[in-house]
Amino acid sequence: MAPSTQPLPTSVSDEKYANVKWEELAFGFVRTDYMYVAKCNHGESFQEGKILPFADLQLNPCAAVLQYGQGLYEGLKAYRTEDGRILLFRPDQNGLRIQAGADRLYMPYPSVDQFVSAIKQVALANKKWIPPPGKGTLYIRPILFGSGPILGSFPIPETTFTAFACPVGRYHKDNSGLNLKIEDKFRRAFPSGTGGVKSITNYSPVWIPLAEAKKQGFSDILFLDAATGKNVEELFAANIFMLKGNVVSTPTIAGTILPGVTRNCVMELCRDFGYQVEERVIPLEDFLDSDETFCTGTASIVTSIASVTFKDKKTAFKTGEETLAAKLYKTLNDIQTGRVEDTKGWTVEIDRYHQG
Repeated sequence: MAPSTQPLPTSVSDEKYANVKWEELAFGFVRTDYMYVAKCNHGESFQEGKILPFADLQLNPCAAVLQYGQGLYEGLKAYRTEDGRILLFRPDQNGLRIQAGADRLYMPYPSVDQFVSAIKQVALANKKWIPPPGKGTLYIRPILFGSGPILGSFPIPETTFTAFACPVGRYHKDNSGLNLKIEDKFRRAFPSGTGGVKSITNYSPVWIPLAEAKKQGFSDILFLDAATGKNVEELFAANIFMLKGNVVSTPTIAGTILPGVTRNCVMELCRDFGYQVEERVIPLEDFLDSDETFCTGTASIVTSIASVTFKDKKTAFKTGEETLAAKLYKTLNDIQTGRVEDTKGWTVEIDRYHQG
């Protein structure tokens, strides 16, 4: 892809690092300096947007995102390497996924090139907020939403594509493994619904069981399928895997499960390691009989699951440095942070973007 010709704001600081206590960095919002904004009117295509100072957005109270929840988001990271480069990890895949989500929610969308260009610009404009190697990452949150007013009828007069960034630490702090509760009342997604895209409407409806589980001391919740209530699907915001013998299994993508970018990478790495990999319906009984289980995602990367609890019965799984999850985490993290050669073509170097 040809680099964008849009220059960075002249006020971008040459300071190497922002004033942040990197050792205390959590996974949460930190206000940074700049964001990207592009708008598209009905019947038109997205054009190149602009890098602007980070600020609140102004919305019509009748905006489609507020009235009908017409919105999507993505999540990806920028990494600082030991030798000073800045890397993104497979941003084109997030660009393709937001297009699939936009089709589902009846929205126009930026091209993959426009999407990747926006991510590069946001990362470089906020370069001083990218943590030192090993101290965290710059999490980038692109959002596509209906910003024009609508009440009861089409078309949506305006759609906005924006992206901001903030430095984050690990999503799950407990390296010893997650302690999950299997949710048997609430369902995350339904057939023919929006579980397979990153709709903004997917998440708050299941905050009630998540909050209750955390009050009970659990790390997260694992949802069962809505059709039968007998098969595992995914966590609040992560895909699920199980290992039994030499077979790695993950639930089939069938409209209710998000096709995770990290999920796809993990399946490819498992094949490289010599495992048989399958996508299938996974009954809860099979999952509980696993040797090892783990979850994957942009935020989670690869995180071991130490135990799951279903109706007061707790089942433990293998954890530790000798697990497949630990090997996957190290391999993936080494690629993402440039510690090993990227033979997959997954990383995109951007620190010289906009130059020459």
